[in-house]
Amino acid sequence: MAIKITTRGYPHVDLVEVAGRVDCATAPQLARVLQRLIGAGRCRLVVDLAECDFASVAFWKVSEEAAVQCRKFRRGDLRLSALPLRARRSGRLVGYTEVLEIFDSAVDAVGSFT
Repeated sequence: MAIKITTRGYPHVDLVEVAGRVDCATAPQLARVLQRLIGAGRCRLVVDLAECDFASVAFWKVSEEAAVQCRKFRRGDLRLSALPLRARRSGRLVGYTEVLEIFDSAVDAVGSFT
């Protein structure tokens, strides 16, 4: 299944909306989008998974790597919103939920940066 990634830039936060499946085949696309934003100095990121069907360990790895880059020199952070229950459970199993903040909605995640 294909992945659809949409970005929305706000004054202090960028929202990355993901629809479809994030697995080992599609995670590199998400990584490229996040790296493009970080490279442009946009380090306050929210990845919204409200329309995501599945998120594999590859998703967690991409998210953690981006979060580490965002946090460098206290410049920003990467936060997740509307994470599917199965993905949340798998993330908890491998310890990623301890590293990344997860919010119930994109509004809450974006608001957490203020």
